[in-house]
Amino acid sequence: MANTSRAIVREAIHRRIRRKVKGSGERPRLAVYRSLNHIYAQVVDDQLGQTIVSASTTEKELRGSTGGNLDAARRIGKAIAERSLEKGISSVVFDRGGYLYHGRIRALTDAAREAGLNKDELAAQAAENEEAAPEQAEDKVEEKPRKKTKKQ
Repeated sequence: MANTSRAIVREAIHRRIRRKVKGSGERPRLAVYRSLNHIYAQVVDDQLGQTIVSASTTEKELRGSTGGNLDAARRIGKAIAERSLEKGISSVVFDRGGYLYHGRIRALTDAAREAGLNKDELAAQAAENEEAAPEQAEDKVEEKPRKKTKKQ
């Protein structure tokens, strides 16, 4: 019988992701863990097995009214980016930790990108969006509306 425990399934997904995502000294891994009440992020160099910087909602200066919401995730994303840039890390590999890239996880990564992490990635996405927009407009012009046929 298949496992239906959410925690066990998440850990299996995380192991699968970790086989593909490796952090190095040049581009370390930004690992994220979330619980119901808090969110944690750390930048890890997997070659040395060391945590370079970390941030979480359990820290006094980053604690808000609650640590389990989007605002808290944005605070942590901004803090982890600032701390990474202070240590000279400007590019990271994102490890979502088996969670869906949605909600608090997405808010944390977006805030980290806005604060300066992975600037080259953000520029590449903007360039792709600009290229895709004219193609979509051309597709719309070429399509003709179809006439409805009556069934007898």
